[in-house]
Amino acid sequence: MSTLAKTPCTVVTGFLGAGKTTLVRHLLENAGGRRLAVLVNEFGDLGFDGSFIEGCGIEGCTQDDIVELPNGCICCTVADDFVPALTKLLDRPNPPEHILIETSGLALPKPLVNAFNWPAIRSRVTVDGVVAVVDGPAVAAGLFADDPEALAAQRAADQSVDHDNPLEEVFEDQLLCADLILLNKTDAMDESERARVLADIREHLPRAVKVVETAHGRVEPRVLLGLGAAAETDLEARPSHHDGEDDHDHDDFESVSIPVGAVADPGALAIRVERAAEAAGVLRIKGFAPVEGKPMRLVVQGVGRRVAHHFDRPWRAGEARDGRMVVIGLKGFDRGAVEAALRGG
Repeated sequence: MSTLAKTPCTVVTGFLGAGKTTLVRHLLENAGGRRLAVLVNEFGDLGFDGSFIEGCGIEGCTQDDIVELPNGCICCTVADDFVPALTKLLDRPNPPEHILIETSGLALPKPLVNAFNWPAIRSRVTVDGVVAVVDGPAVAAGLFADDPEALAAQRAADQSVDHDNPLEEVFEDQLLCADLILLNKTDAMDESERARVLADIREHLPRAVKVVETAHGRVEPRVLLGLGAAAETDLEARPSHHDGEDDHDHDDFESVSIPVGAVADPGALAIRVERAAEAAGVLRIKGFAPVEGKPMRLVVQGVGRRVAHHFDRPWRAGEARDGRMVVIGLKGFDRGAVEAALRGG
């Protein structure tokens, strides 16, 4: 079977809160009649991003088109999770014409691309392209920039820090594997910040990769779909900090799911999430909660001081209105402080 006959897959990677799910939703909403399916991988025990996509009421997008793999890194469980999920999509009577794969924000994309060489699927699918979504304002603030002097200063101030920031390695690996980079949230940046971030991104790239500026993940699908990269055959051109390792894991990170009761005021919950996100070691908080007197489910997402909330869909008949927040952080983060903040303590 030639590459042209294979089902193309687009891998959407990007750091926590960069806007991957928003981009995927935009692509689904503007599919133009093309049959798309989505495989969502999330780090943690709540398949939140999948339900966020599924619950948005996109015309032509059914429950069967969204496949969630919430049990950790899909490239670590190729035989048990990833291959069966792809095979199930491909074996449908009306299979998708293109598959979008949204990775966890903590994922290293190169091992996932390499998984497309797995014997059971390599003749049926190809990586049409790897798209890295970059949180422009975060990089402008220096959160994930390659700054050896800052890292040296951090090591000098904290004797427990004796290696490079694992978050920075994840960020760099996502850029190094990309066929296209989306600099997202440019509406929240001025011209000097955009220029600085673009320069910083290009410093990380050993090859010519197009950078597209966007806001809210709004980009023409034809810009992202149909790249024809066949990335699984081009791994040598995609260097990684983890090349040569026999395997990899996410020992530097952990996630917990914390119950949240009904709230009277969405804004008050957002403030509590913001305080929880400021706890040491916390990277991201996301989840949903019931609001008293409202039939809709409230979605809340927070990265640092940037917290957003909105109603995504009505609670379904018979569905338990149990709120829950998934907290993703560095291993050993202060769960007690997070729980106290979410309770309003």
